Amino acid sequence: MASTTSGGTHDEVAAAVKAEKNSEDQPTAFDKILSGEWSCNKVYEDELCLAFHDLHPQGPVHVIVIPKNRDGLTRLSNAREDQKDILGHLMYVAATEVGHKMCPNGFRIVINDGKHGSQSVYHLHLHVIGGRQMGWPPG
Repeated sequence: MASTTSGGTHDEVAAAVKAEKNSEDQPTAFDKILSGEWSCNKVYEDELCLAFHDLHPQGPVHVIVIPKNRDGLTRLSNAREDQKDILGHLMYVAATEVGHKMCPNGFRIVINDGKHGSQSVYHLHLHVIGGRQMGWPPG
């Protein structure tokens, strides 16, 4: 979602602004995937999380890792102390089941948080991006 329009604005920024206006309690695209209403190209699944290919990849490998139970975890900055285990599990899955297996030469894990972080879906999710040399600085 980092493409630019002819006007020079980033699609990801417009999506983040639009998403911020929607209630964090509204069902998201990820809720529709978890319910089976929408399909996904699944990479990994366990009792706590689901990993699937991003519809708008930013690299040869771009996988999204989400918790199955949102439980108010719409943004990383909203995380509660009792959610430390799921946060660790998401990072572990992103690193081992996605990054290590699909990007043996290295990968990047990204979490967008809020409007200025260009978060476009208010269901915490980790982007695992790799399969090419990443540049720095991002964004």
